[in-house]
Amino acid sequence: MMQSNPKISVLIPVLNEEKGLGTVLKNLYSSATTSQIEEIICIDGGSADRTVDIAKSYGATVISSKRGRARQMNAGARHAKGNILYFLHADTLPPKGFDKTILEAVENGSQSGCFRMKFDSKNPMLRLFGWLTRINHTLCRGGDQSLFIEKDLFELTEGFNEDYFIYEDTEFIQRLYEQTEFKVLPEYVITSARKYRDKGWVKVQFHFGMIHLKSYMGAGPEELYRYYRKNLLT
Repeated sequence: MMQSNPKISVLIPVLNEEKGLGTVLKNLYSSATTSQIEEIICIDGGSADRTVDIAKSYGATVISSKRGRARQMNAGARHAKGNILYFLHADTLPPKGFDKTILEAVENGSQSGCFRMKFDSKNPMLRLFGWLTRINHTLCRGGDQSLFIEKDLFELTEGFNEDYFIYEDTEFIQRLYEQTEFKVLPEYVITSARKYRDKGWVKVQFHFGMIHLKSYMGAGPEELYRYYRKNLLT
Protein backbone atom coordinates (compact mmCIF):
# COMPACT_ATOMS: atom_id res chain seq x y z
CA MET A 1 0.00 0.00 0.00
CA MET A 2 1.28 3.45 -0.93
CA GLN A 3 2.29 5.48 2.10
CA SER A 4 0.64 8.81 2.90
CA ASN A 5 2.06 11.92 1.24
CA PRO A 6 3.86 10.03 -1.56
CA LYS A 7 6.64 11.76 -3.50
CA ILE A 8 7.32 11.77 -7.24
CA SER A 9 10.75 11.42 -8.81
CA VAL A 10 10.79 12.70 -12.41
CA LEU A 11 13.34 10.77 -14.48
CA ILE A 12 14.54 12.05 -17.86
CA PRO A 13 17.11 10.10 -19.92
CA VAL A 14 19.20 12.56 -21.94
CA LEU A 15 21.81 12.46 -24.67
CA ASN A 16 22.76 15.66 -26.52
CA GLU A 17 19.46 17.39 -25.77
CA GLU A 18 20.71 20.97 -25.40
CA LYS A 19 18.18 22.35 -27.91
CA GLY A 20 15.04 21.37 -26.07
CA LEU A 21 15.88 20.27 -22.55
CA GLY A 22 15.55 23.75 -21.04
CA THR A 23 12.02 24.04 -22.40
CA VAL A 24 11.04 20.68 -20.91
CA LEU A 25 12.51 21.49 -17.49
CA LYS A 26 10.91 24.94 -17.43
CA ASN A 27 7.58 23.35 -18.35
CA LEU A 28 7.93 20.78 -15.57
CA TYR A 29 8.34 23.46 -12.93
CA SER A 30 5.49 25.58 -14.25
CA SER A 31 3.15 22.60 -14.69
CA ALA A 32 3.58 21.13 -11.22
CA THR A 33 0.75 22.06 -8.86
CA THR A 34 1.71 20.18 -5.68
CA SER A 35 4.71 20.12 -3.35
CA GLN A 36 5.15 16.39 -3.85
CA ILE A 37 7.80 16.47 -6.56
CA GLU A 38 10.78 15.00 -4.71
CA GLU A 39 13.32 15.63 -7.49
CA ILE A 40 13.96 15.91 -11.18
CA ILE A 41 16.78 13.65 -12.32
CA CYS A 42 18.42 13.82 -15.75
CA ILE A 43 20.32 10.63 -16.51
CA ASP A 44 23.05 11.49 -19.00
CA GLY A 45 24.34 8.88 -21.42
CA GLY A 46 27.50 10.78 -22.37
CA SER A 47 26.36 14.05 -23.94
CA ALA A 48 28.94 16.01 -25.94
CA ASP A 49 26.99 19.27 -25.89
CA ARG A 50 25.66 21.54 -23.11
CA THR A 51 22.95 19.14 -21.92
CA VAL A 52 24.46 18.59 -18.48
CA ASP A 53 25.07 22.31 -17.85
CA ILE A 54 21.52 23.16 -18.90
CA ALA A 55 20.03 20.49 -16.65
CA LYS A 56 22.02 21.74 -13.66
CA SER A 57 21.11 25.36 -14.40
CA TYR A 58 17.44 24.44 -13.97
CA GLY A 59 18.10 22.72 -10.67
CA ALA A 60 17.87 19.15 -11.91
CA THR A 61 20.07 16.44 -10.43
CA VAL A 62 22.37 14.94 -13.06
CA ILE A 63 23.75 11.42 -12.87
CA SER A 64 25.83 9.58 -15.44
CA SER A 65 25.04 6.21 -16.96
CA LYS A 66 26.06 3.94 -19.79
CA ARG A 67 24.33 4.97 -23.00
CA GLY A 68 20.97 3.44 -23.80
CA ARG A 69 17.58 4.60 -22.55
CA ALA A 70 16.82 1.35 -20.71
CA ARG A 71 20.14 1.53 -18.87
CA GLN A 72 19.73 5.22 -18.16
CA MET A 73 16.19 4.91 -16.83
CA ASN A 74 17.11 1.96 -14.62
CA ALA A 75 20.03 3.96 -13.25
CA GLY A 76 17.69 6.86 -12.51
CA ALA A 77 15.25 4.56 -10.72
CA ARG A 78 18.03 3.19 -8.52
CA HIS A 79 19.00 6.75 -7.58
CA ALA A 80 15.44 8.02 -7.07
CA LYS A 81 14.18 8.89 -3.60
CA GLY A 82 10.49 9.16 -4.50
CA ASN A 83 8.07 6.27 -4.17
CA ILE A 84 6.44 7.14 -7.50
CA LEU A 85 8.65 7.19 -10.60
CA TYR A 86 7.65 9.35 -13.57
CA PHE A 87 9.64 8.64 -16.73
CA LEU A 88 9.61 11.45 -19.27
CA HIS A 89 11.38 11.83 -22.61
CA ALA A 90 13.55 14.92 -23.13
CA ASP A 91 11.30 16.19 -25.94
CA THR A 92 7.93 15.75 -24.23
CA LEU A 93 5.93 18.32 -22.25
CA PRO A 94 3.62 17.07 -19.47
CA PRO A 95 0.19 18.66 -18.93
CA LYS A 96 -0.62 21.26 -16.30
CA GLY A 97 -1.11 19.52 -12.98
CA PHE A 98 0.53 16.30 -14.15
CA ASP A 99 1.74 15.62 -10.62
CA LYS A 100 -1.71 16.01 -9.05
CA THR A 101 -3.23 13.77 -11.74
CA ILE A 102 -0.64 11.05 -11.13
CA LEU A 103 -1.03 11.26 -7.36
CA GLU A 104 -4.82 10.96 -7.62
CA ALA A 105 -4.49 7.95 -9.93
CA VAL A 106 -2.16 6.21 -7.48
CA GLU A 107 -4.44 7.07 -4.56
CA ASN A 108 -7.29 5.43 -6.48
CA GLY A 109 -5.32 2.22 -6.89
CA SER A 110 -3.47 2.62 -10.20
CA GLN A 111 0.08 1.34 -9.82
CA SER A 112 1.19 2.31 -13.32
CA GLY A 113 -0.05 4.28 -16.30
CA CYS A 114 0.55 7.04 -18.81
CA PHE A 115 -1.02 10.12 -20.34
CA ARG A 116 -2.59 10.42 -23.75
CA MET A 117 -0.34 12.10 -26.31
CA LYS A 118 -0.41 14.76 -29.00
CA PHE A 119 2.36 15.65 -31.43
CA ASP A 120 3.43 19.27 -31.90
CA SER A 121 2.24 19.00 -35.49
CA LYS A 122 -0.96 19.57 -37.45
CA ASN A 123 -0.21 16.67 -39.79
CA PRO A 124 -3.51 14.73 -40.07
CA MET A 125 -1.89 11.32 -39.70
CA LEU A 126 0.10 12.35 -36.65
CA ARG A 127 -3.07 13.80 -35.14
CA LEU A 128 -4.72 10.41 -35.74
CA PHE A 129 -1.83 8.58 -34.09
CA GLY A 130 -2.19 10.91 -31.13
CA TRP A 131 -5.94 10.27 -30.94
CA LEU A 132 -5.33 6.52 -30.80
CA THR A 133 -3.38 6.89 -27.56
CA ARG A 134 -6.67 7.19 -25.67
CA ILE A 135 -7.27 3.48 -26.32
CA ASN A 136 -6.16 1.32 -23.41
CA HIS A 137 -4.35 -1.40 -25.37
CA THR A 138 -0.67 -2.28 -25.68
CA LEU A 139 -0.74 -1.55 -29.43
CA CYS A 140 -1.41 2.11 -28.59
CA ARG A 141 1.37 2.50 -26.04
CA GLY A 142 4.85 4.01 -26.30
CA GLY A 143 7.43 5.89 -24.28
CA ASP A 144 6.49 9.29 -25.73
CA GLN A 145 3.31 9.14 -23.65
CA SER A 146 5.46 9.17 -20.48
CA LEU A 147 5.05 6.56 -17.74
CA PHE A 148 4.28 6.66 -14.04
CA ILE A 149 4.83 3.62 -11.83
CA GLU A 150 5.10 2.92 -8.13
CA LYS A 151 8.74 2.29 -7.28
CA ASP A 152 7.92 -0.95 -5.48
CA LEU A 153 6.27 -2.29 -8.63
CA PHE A 154 9.18 -1.11 -10.78
CA GLU A 155 11.57 -3.07 -8.60
CA LEU A 156 9.28 -6.11 -8.51
CA THR A 157 9.14 -6.21 -12.31
CA GLU A 158 12.92 -5.59 -12.56
CA GLY A 159 12.43 -2.42 -14.61
CA PHE A 160 13.47 -1.95 -18.20
CA ASN A 161 15.16 -4.78 -20.08
CA GLU A 162 18.64 -3.45 -20.83
CA ASP A 163 19.05 -5.79 -23.80
CA TYR A 164 16.80 -3.35 -25.71
CA PHE A 165 18.39 -0.27 -27.32
CA ILE A 166 15.01 0.60 -28.86
CA TYR A 167 11.49 -0.56 -27.97
CA GLU A 168 12.42 -0.69 -24.29
CA ASP A 169 9.36 1.34 -23.24
CA THR A 170 6.92 -0.80 -25.18
CA GLU A 171 8.43 -4.07 -23.97
CA PHE A 172 8.23 -2.92 -20.35
CA ILE A 173 4.68 -1.61 -20.67
CA GLN A 174 3.59 -4.91 -22.21
CA ARG A 175 4.82 -6.66 -19.07
CA LEU A 176 2.97 -4.12 -16.90
CA TYR A 177 -0.27 -4.87 -18.75
CA GLU A 178 0.18 -8.52 -17.83
CA GLN A 179 0.68 -7.79 -14.13
CA THR A 180 -1.35 -4.68 -13.31
CA GLU A 181 -4.35 -2.65 -14.42
CA PHE A 182 -2.58 -0.07 -16.55
CA LYS A 183 -4.22 3.38 -16.40
CA VAL A 184 -4.46 5.79 -19.36
CA LEU A 185 -4.95 9.27 -17.93
CA PRO A 186 -7.27 11.69 -19.79
CA GLU A 187 -4.84 14.59 -20.11
CA TYR A 188 -2.29 14.93 -22.92
CA VAL A 189 1.47 15.25 -23.05
CA ILE A 190 2.83 17.13 -26.08
CA THR A 191 5.73 15.41 -27.77
CA SER A 192 8.03 16.55 -30.55
CA ALA A 193 7.45 15.27 -34.08
CA ARG A 194 11.08 16.04 -34.94
CA LYS A 195 11.88 12.51 -36.13
CA TYR A 196 8.84 12.56 -38.42
CA ARG A 197 9.83 15.97 -39.77
CA ASP A 198 13.44 14.91 -40.31
CA LYS A 199 12.79 11.50 -41.87
CA GLY A 200 9.27 11.87 -43.27
CA TRP A 201 6.17 10.71 -41.41
CA VAL A 202 5.31 7.91 -43.88
CA LYS A 203 8.79 6.40 -43.66
CA VAL A 204 8.99 6.67 -39.88
CA GLN A 205 5.53 5.25 -39.24
CA PHE A 206 6.05 2.40 -41.70
CA HIS A 207 9.26 1.31 -40.06
CA PHE A 208 7.86 1.70 -36.53
CA GLY A 209 4.97 -0.47 -37.65
CA MET A 210 7.42 -3.07 -38.94
CA ILE A 211 9.26 -3.02 -35.61
CA HIS A 212 5.98 -3.68 -33.78
CA LEU A 213 5.22 -6.52 -36.21
CA LYS A 214 8.68 -8.03 -35.86
CA SER A 215 8.39 -7.94 -32.08
CA TYR A 216 4.95 -9.57 -32.25
CA MET A 217 6.42 -12.30 -34.46
CA GLY A 218 9.10 -13.00 -31.88
CA ALA A 219 12.07 -10.85 -32.91
CA GLY A 220 14.50 -10.14 -30.11
CA PRO A 221 16.15 -6.85 -29.12
CA GLU A 222 19.20 -7.26 -31.36
CA GLU A 223 17.11 -7.92 -34.47
CA LEU A 224 14.86 -4.95 -33.71
CA TYR A 225 17.85 -2.67 -33.27
CA ARG A 226 19.50 -3.87 -36.50
CA TYR A 227 16.30 -3.07 -38.38
CA TYR A 228 16.01 0.35 -36.73
CA ARG A 229 19.65 1.19 -37.38
CA LYS A 230 19.41 0.19 -41.04
CA ASN A 231 16.15 1.99 -41.81
CA LEU A 232 15.92 4.97 -39.46
CA LEU A 233 19.47 5.91 -38.50
CA THR A 234 20.89 6.20 -42.02
